[in-house]
Amino acid sequence: MDTIASLFSFITTPVSWVIVQFHKVYGALFGADTGWAWGLSIVSLVILIRICLIPLFVKQIKATRAMQTLQPEMKKIQERYKNDKQRQSEEMMKLYKETGTNPLSSCLPILAQSPFFFALYHVLNSIANNDTIGVINESLLQSAQKAHIFGAPLAAKFTDSSSDVAALDASLITVRVVTAVMIVLMSASQFYTQRQLMTKNVDTTVKTPFMQQQKMLMYVFPVMFAVFGINFPVGVLVYWLTTNVWTMGQQMYVIHNNPTPGSKAQAAYLERLFKHVTRHGKTRNRRERAIVKAIVAKGRDRNEHERKFITGLGKEGLAAQSDGTVAKSEASAVAMAEDGTPTSGTPKRQQPKRQTKAQRQSGGAKTADDDEPKTEPTSLIKSDQPEDAKPAAAAKKAAPKPGAGGRSKAQSGQRKGQQRPKSPSKK
Repeated sequence: MDTIASLFSFITTPVSWVIVQFHKVYGALFGADTGWAWGLSIVSLVILIRICLIPLFVKQIKATRAMQTLQPEMKKIQERYKNDKQRQSEEMMKLYKETGTNPLSSCLPILAQSPFFFALYHVLNSIANNDTIGVINESLLQSAQKAHIFGAPLAAKFTDSSSDVAALDASLITVRVVTAVMIVLMSASQFYTQRQLMTKNVDTTVKTPFMQQQKMLMYVFPVMFAVFGINFPVGVLVYWLTTNVWTMGQQMYVIHNNPTPGSKAQAAYLERLFKHVTRHGKTRNRRERAIVKAIVAKGRDRNEHERKFITGLGKEGLAAQSDGTVAKSEASAVAMAEDGTPTSGTPKRQQPKRQTKAQRQSGGAKTADDDEPKTEPTSLIKSDQPEDAKPAAAAKKAAPKPGAGGRSKAQSGQRKGQQRPKSPSKK
């Protein structure tokens, strides 16, 4: 153990120093030998580490969304070069280079946090083995061994024997109950965090192998935490449980305020944004303006939720601008109904009334409901032509058309027009 601890001395010393500094603060409030002082020191260490990892977390979100966007292209490459693995990997690397994405970026927070986790593990193991480590001297070692969290010592494990637990002045049943509850909470928080990501913050319109991998990890990670958790000291369980709760809260904040396009979380966010914009006529902050600006820039590439948002603004007489602001739309001005109530959106185009057959035959005569007087039928209108011209016009109308000479009027039961001569019957 001393050899392993010496290998991690470059990180165990800073971690032990941070814990001791927090212990001085909480020890003055709760007592130097209490579990509250040492437990809150570990919790504060987690919060400090996670605050420092916020830039990596933002980079992780961007990398994850970039990978989700590239999944259709990656699937095409896999299908095109399914028999040539080398060409497939080359095309994948070319795609990553062109888009500026890195598959390992989504693992950066976990990789960056791992050294602190191992350092804390060795610090607590050294306390359990009654060994000084880093800046923890003999007096601090004895104080840490006396500290209990809900009756379980910081250095106790679920797999410890009754003699080991008795040496730490605790009961084996108490230690196993406390560690079991913490392991269950740790696994449950990990499962909920992963499930929240898969059900709310994933574009459901794109079915890719990446989503299947995430679903598998949703069940694998909690099992791994449960299996390895029985070998973790209570202090490490406090550390990891705090980290899971922090991750869950951080992810809930991101999903609520900056969801993935096409996800259920985006639909809920745009619905809240629509209600605020229609009530106040403007966006609230820079983040909302950035989201509206991105939606406007997509144009025809908008998803269903974004199109619904833009259409809803138009119906309310508003329009999203290219800079992310919202202004009143002249084309969608509020119209007034006949009874004086305002109706949102553009006035509907009125279709012309359909004329009856008699109206069409009478040359477009209006119905009796119209305000204008009816036009007289053409047969009743007095002609301006002189009386001498009428017989000539009647004779011209009665004269047969050219080319129709010798054509007799069709009798009843016969087809009109020129008849085809009958072919002679064959005997």
